[in-house]
Amino acid sequence: MNSLYQTSIHSLPLLGHGKVRDNYAVGDDKILIVTTDRLSAFDVVMNEPIPGKGMVLNQMSDFWFEKLGHIVPNHLTGVAPESVVAADEVEQVKGRAVVAKRLKPIMVEAVVRGYIIGSGWKDYQDTGSICGIKLPAGLQQAEKLPEPLFTPAAKAELGEHDENISFADMESRIGAELAAKMRDVSIALYQAAADYAATRGIIIADTKFEFGLDDNGVMHLMDEVLTADSSRFWPADSYQPGMSPPSFDKQFVRDYLETLSWGKTAPAPALPADVIDKTQAKYFEAIERLTGQKLKA
Repeated sequence: MNSLYQTSIHSLPLLGHGKVRDNYAVGDDKILIVTTDRLSAFDVVMNEPIPGKGMVLNQMSDFWFEKLGHIVPNHLTGVAPESVVAADEVEQVKGRAVVAKRLKPIMVEAVVRGYIIGSGWKDYQDTGSICGIKLPAGLQQAEKLPEPLFTPAAKAELGEHDENISFADMESRIGAELAAKMRDVSIALYQAAADYAATRGIIIADTKFEFGLDDNGVMHLMDEVLTADSSRFWPADSYQPGMSPPSFDKQFVRDYLETLSWGKTAPAPALPADVIDKTQAKYFEAIERLTGQKLKA
């Protein structure tokens, strides 16, 4: 499978390169979002691509946008990415791009946690709370929470870590009405997705959503949604509280990097071929298990 580390589209104005996505302007009101095969771990972009990863993320997002469209509008326009680039650039967008509405991003990420893991688990061990929300004593690592928690995070600059903030801080940043809407919609999205994923033998432990506003102030779901990069997916058949379950994402990369004496800052160390292969296999397995279909190459 061909991999794409960075796009080279010259027929459209470049808006910027993110950790994983390259964005181009399509007129004044739309944006071409191309999901590359770059992989970011600990907020550092690795030097090697994971072949096909961008296609998995793009097609997984499309799947969820369609499934959850009744809950909140999203950024999709239905315009074929192949139709907005030059003929010799079509291969760069095929299966890995969308033409989206150009929205004004809300600079707060909506994080929903259904299980206690990752930074939430560390926070709970230290304080008995997650992001200031008090929880019952005696919870185990990876245990299901009594109800999903909404824990917002302030978006950071590229290469920096997002910062967990309180709901009150979120209200002061974007207003109480919009904050409440983001929280309620995020929990509804998570619950609907978690219920569906359970029928496919997958637990969605947590996820993050991004939202933007159109010219009329209508909130839209944007960027990526419920992918293996923005969520923790666990196989239900091997799940048990008290341990960190295996996940359908870049955990092989994280685990390998944790064995190195590396300061988790750029430049990134090289990834061995077996780590790349195992990571690719996890992404491919994730989309097949969730959607019931193989990746459309």
